[in-house]
Amino acid sequence: MRYILVNKPFEVLPQFTDEKGRATLKEFVQVPNVYPVGRLDFDSEGLMLLTDDKQLQFRIAEPRYKVPKTYWVQVEGIPTEAALEQLRRGVQISDGFTAPAEVRQLPEQPEQLWERSKPVRFRAAIPTSWIELTIAEGMNRQVRKMTAAVGFPTLRLVRAQLADLTLGKLAPGQWRDLTAAEVQELKAAVADSPENEGPANARRKPTVKYDPNFEEKIAAEKAARARRAAEKAATGRGPKRQSSSIGRSGGRSADGSPGAARGGRPGSSASPRGAGKTGGPAAPRSGGRTGGPGTGRPSSGRPAPPSGGKPPRRGK
Repeated sequence: MRYILVNKPFEVLPQFTDEKGRATLKEFVQVPNVYPVGRLDFDSEGLMLLTDDKQLQFRIAEPRYKVPKTYWVQVEGIPTEAALEQLRRGVQISDGFTAPAEVRQLPEQPEQLWERSKPVRFRAAIPTSWIELTIAEGMNRQVRKMTAAVGFPTLRLVRAQLADLTLGKLAPGQWRDLTAAEVQELKAAVADSPENEGPANARRKPTVKYDPNFEEKIAAEKAARARRAAEKAATGRGPKRQSSSIGRSGGRSADGSPGAARGGRPGSSASPRGAGKTGGPAAPRSGGRTGGPGTGRPSSGRPAPPSGGKPPRRGK
């Protein structure tokens, strides 16, 4: 697997394609099948991680694992201690209430910071200053919304660190592969399941411990399923069809003979309702009752039982 650290330049999309023809990471990183871990806005700069390790990618981007991301932020004005304390406690933005952040004011622009491709626009009458902000969330344009919420809009935003990874001497547009030690440290940072404390986490599904061989196991399972499907197709095994010789009422059985009536016996003809055991025809039912011969009461339309015997049973 590949683990790549890149310094994303200003006004470059954090992806490899764009329908509008804007600059993307593809202009700087020509490595196939790697994808960004999280996002870094078009007008933001700095550290991005690219990898084909999907499980690690998910865990770093998932706020529950609390992977810290540190930013250098140039703001308009000089933040007061009260404003910094608000950021430390969390502030209300359009996406919700942010988690507490680590923040400190920097005496000057970070020494290792490069000149931006386009100068920052600022008002001459209002001074600017730098702060260092560390969060573990990833809401849309979160840092910019946080500084604006306390009254100090962001002018320039640079991601300087992800977990223990830093840019070092990478210039904008440059990249390098992580060392084996850096990969192990990064995996260790997300190896443990997140803490399930409080009612907010009570219904969350338990997370699975990080498995460095996850991708290989998934590929092996897919290959095994494909092999079993091919073997089954070669041997002609498949779902068995159930055939029945009993036809429905009025139909025919599998051998072409008239089927048994529903509820009857195979091979026997269906008897009309009302027929006796002898299979004789039953008397037709009439809409009204007529007087039977030799009786003083109306007939029900059914054949009279033979004298001295039991009445014939109706056919089923």
